Amino acid sequence: MTQINITHTTWNFSQLFNSDNDPKIEEEKKILLKKSEEFVNKWKNRTDYLESPEVLKEALDDYEAWHKDHGSDGNQGYYFGLRMSQESDSSELKAKFNKLKDVALKIGNEMQFFTHRIARIPEYQQRKFLDFQELKVYKHFLERLFVEAKHLLSEDEEKIMTLKYSTSHANWARMTDEFLSKEECSIIDEDGTKKSKNFNEVISLTSSKNKPTRDSAAKAINKVFEKYIEIGEAEMNSIFENKKVDDELRKFQRPESDRHLSDDIDTEVVDALSKAVSKRFDLSQKYYELKAKLFGVKKLEYHERNVPYGDLDKKYSYDEAVDLCYDVFKNLDSEFAAIFKKLIEEGHVDVFPKKGKTGGAFCACDGTKKPTYILLNFTGKLRDAATIAHEMGHAINDELMKTKQNELSFGVPLCIAEVSSTFMEDFVFEELLKEANEELRLALMFEKLGEEISTIPRQIACYTFEQEMHKTFREKGYLNNKEIGEIFQKNMKSYMGPFVKQSKGSQNWWLYWNHIRRFFYVYSYASGLLISKSMQHKLRKDKNFIFKIKEFLSAGTSDSPKNIFLRMGIDITNQEFWNEGLLEIETLLKETEELAKKMGKI
Repeated sequence: MTQINITHTTWNFSQLFNSDNDPKIEEEKKILLKKSEEFVNKWKNRTDYLESPEVLKEALDDYEAWHKDHGSDGNQGYYFGLRMSQESDSSELKAKFNKLKDVALKIGNEMQFFTHRIARIPEYQQRKFLDFQELKVYKHFLERLFVEAKHLLSEDEEKIMTLKYSTSHANWARMTDEFLSKEECSIIDEDGTKKSKNFNEVISLTSSKNKPTRDSAAKAINKVFEKYIEIGEAEMNSIFENKKVDDELRKFQRPESDRHLSDDIDTEVVDALSKAVSKRFDLSQKYYELKAKLFGVKKLEYHERNVPYGDLDKKYSYDEAVDLCYDVFKNLDSEFAAIFKKLIEEGHVDVFPKKGKTGGAFCACDGTKKPTYILLNFTGKLRDAATIAHEMGHAINDELMKTKQNELSFGVPLCIAEVSSTFMEDFVFEELLKEANEELRLALMFEKLGEEISTIPRQIACYTFEQEMHKTFREKGYLNNKEIGEIFQKNMKSYMGPFVKQSKGSQNWWLYWNHIRRFFYVYSYASGLLISKSMQHKLRKDKNFIFKIKEFLSAGTSDSPKNIFLRMGIDITNQEFWNEGLLEIETLLKETEELAKKMGKI
């Protein structure tokens, strides 16, 4: 008997619309256009809100209400975005969604005057707005606008910057990605026969448990990379140059500064994180040493670093997985459990895979007024239980923010976006371990370690790889593919250590790493998980710390992450804070090694 009444396994959209052809959709579109026009007509030709805090309060209240009730695409944009993830091959849904995107773009362009003009309030006048008590609820929203304004260009120049983005960046990155994705490779499949597979399938097979398969996949990938390496060289130098020009125009001192600004995090915080993790690369090196021993080899080939160990063959029904997660959440906090139960029972989770449905999993929430939805592709694997917890972590974060934040402070900065999800997931992982026999326990612990090594040391190594590439490019004016490969291997070796070979051809594996085309955001994977680990560490020592965790989860963008943590008694500029999370990984590594020794595996 389950504790939760599971009557829905697909999304219940009744809070939005009754169907794709609900007459309310067109009615709401008309209202959306009308309300946007009303706002523009009321404020576009006025300047008093740029001079008077009282008038700005009225203007921001109007703007916040417009965002909450409508926004640029309203309920219909949210609805059709979700529907497309259920039926991604539906041309009818794509057509409806694309029409709405055109409307949203038009509205967005018409509305952007408001924040642009506020951002340009002269610096000597900004204090009177920030100190005005009635504007307190919008204080950090204004602070961010004022800081970003220092790097804004004129309105006409901003339009040029937007227009040139595709030709100077996006088209280059898309070109390389499309060339690679169209490649067909001949490999030895897991059944022992030669087969032709596309590039993305072959990349996944480099981690196959079957050695001939993974070796032939790696050989095929190396051939593809060799074929396109000069194109990648031209692409990277073009986007490096474009980034350099943009940074000079916007007066950013470091290549990563604009990323930190958009993430609402101080550069000193990211520097502290990067230094703390880099000093503990011994953890990832010991992990690969242990993995080599378990696989019975002196060193792992480069492409073998992610080969799974053991069998994770235990199955869970959806009901069992829901019960497991519910018990964990209830043990953490009754409100967590209540939110979990409500979302499951009211049909906010689309559970099972089906033809045309988007792969993977996600949590969607579009503001304080719209319902939260979770997409899963549940197949009964043990890992799927942890995925429920992960996405429900995001949902709980969203639901708690709805209780405390207005529309302009609703959201989570990228640098802490994965805190809530990994926090919940790790407690479910602990429960899975309790139920496992020794073989399954070792496999689970090793999988968890692999995820954490990929999320923390690997991503910081990628972050420093990016830093070194941009720095070297700006010194030399051009980087050939050999130089990029040398910088790549140097940074990969720093975290992998001596038990992973920098195999022939691996110097080119940066070619398909899309992260480096989006510039410097990979640190956020590490920051999110390490903050989560630190919170887990504090909660184990003091159960009352859960109240501070809930305070953090409900804070949204009402203040900077640094200030939110300072109110919790945590200084994220201090390397010692990051070391707390790293100690959690060290503990798991030691326990895994001890279990492997006890079982006679090493």
